[in-house]
Amino acid sequence: MPDEAPTPAAPHTENYELSPRPPTPKLPGNVALREDVDALVDAVAADLYVQAQNCVRTFGDFQLALSGGSTPVALYQRLMIDPALREFPWTRTHLWIVDERRVPFDDDRSNYKMINEIIGEHSGIPPEQVHPILATADDADARYTQALREVLGWREKGHDRLDYTLLGMGNDAHTASLFPHSPALMESLEAMRPRSPGDPIDLPLVRINSGPTVTPPDRVTMMLPLINASRFIGVLVTGSGKRETVRAVAARASDPTAPADLPILGVRALGGELRWYLDYAACPDVAARS
Repeated sequence: MPDEAPTPAAPHTENYELSPRPPTPKLPGNVALREDVDALVDAVAADLYVQAQNCVRTFGDFQLALSGGSTPVALYQRLMIDPALREFPWTRTHLWIVDERRVPFDDDRSNYKMINEIIGEHSGIPPEQVHPILATADDADARYTQALREVLGWREKGHDRLDYTLLGMGNDAHTASLFPHSPALMESLEAMRPRSPGDPIDLPLVRINSGPTVTPPDRVTMMLPLINASRFIGVLVTGSGKRETVRAVAARASDPTAPADLPILGVRALGGELRWYLDYAACPDVAARS
């Protein structure tokens, strides 16, 4: 009789076991949860690409507002090098800066410097469609407000808003440069409170934010009425360093007084979509399940 075939060895899976999926935090809007930063960047890039293509088909252009900091750098680099994103409509895109420190453009703390070096100089976007904040000007907020109104004003009423705004979140839950109890945040919240019919309201778009509650240097920042009117708002949060902040935000998500302490809770989609992008490490219960 022929020798029996040897029994195949069991596959070795020790190095390929997936990390346990943590519970999805209960945050305003919806949550895209991915195992690691690389997978999370894929998710953001895919949503951004689809939104850009849809807006160009519908309106003829795409109004994109990006944040600075270290967290979104991997995303910005992916947008430049991923073959799947080669058809991103950069020539039809207007690029806005969510917030800026009041420093010159050649300062390494400048959000515009980082975003322009990665995207502006390599995407093929026309230079006149990249809109830096002239942050050192005395009237920097008024100038940026005027630029936004001029560009968005070409659209039909009701569609004259940003199409995609990408935000981050600090350890104190600030977003953009809206720090807890800072003047620009409190003005934003006041502008958004319910009013009686006929009560006049002036929705601020951009403000200089300064004072003891602002982490130096002073800032120029988009305000909540402008951010919340965006067609799509993404909040990108990664790493275990943000875990306790995510826990605090989820715990007070339904508290109407919370945005003064946790500014990210002032971000609410008004006629659009709000999506949080989290990796497992940023989720509050990941430690108990790993």
